[in-house]
Amino acid sequence: MAEHSHENRGSGGGGRWVFWAFLLIAGYFLITEHRAHVVQYLPFLLLAACPLLHFFHGHGGHGGHGADDKEQGKKTDKDQTS
Repeated sequence: MAEHSHENRGSGGGGRWVFWAFLLIAGYFLITEHRAHVVQYLPFLLLAACPLLHFFHGHGGHGGHGADDKEQGKKTDKDQTS
């Protein structure tokens, strides 16, 4: 049997371009044809996004949680030295 390698083969980018072009065209027609149906629900989507952002955002940006850890670290350092 003859052995051959596939290392020098092209990356197959042509099919990828066709796929992205199809998605862009389909997305354009979906947006233009259904704009009237979607626009009426945009205020409700904004209101629904608020609790979702609070739920998934986490607690890192408030600043109050890290200060307690620093104060506890200082107290334990003083307690260990005395």
